[in-house]
Amino acid sequence: MSLKVLAIDDSRTIREMLRMCLAKAGFDVHTAEDGVAGLETLRDVGPDVVITDINMPRLDGFGVISAIRAMEEWSALPILVLTTESAQDLKQRARESGATGWIVKPFDDVKLIAAIRRIAAT
Repeated sequence: MSLKVLAIDDSRTIREMLRMCLAKAGFDVHTAEDGVAGLETLRDVGPDVVITDINMPRLDGFGVISAIRAMEEWSALPILVLTTESAQDLKQRARESGATGWIVKPFDDVKLIAAIRRIAAT
């Protein structure tokens, strides 16, 4: 059975890059264009891993992480932050919100796939 990944990013280019990279690795990929759409998609898809950007309209990545962690059935869901941000204080805030890991854009396909497999196994 393939892992289901929900990728939430307001950049259509990034969503398509993630879709192509992850589908090629055998993942079942679903995407959403912002945090609000991401939370709606989460309920429909039931992903094994969520990848979220930080800076998005309507609901940012911190809001997404907090909302997911607040839902009992998703409280242990692995969440990877994929962002252009690399500041330590933002990484700390993401960890405190409940993020499982952090990857800086532009992402390396092999490292991203390895990170997803690693956190999905926990």
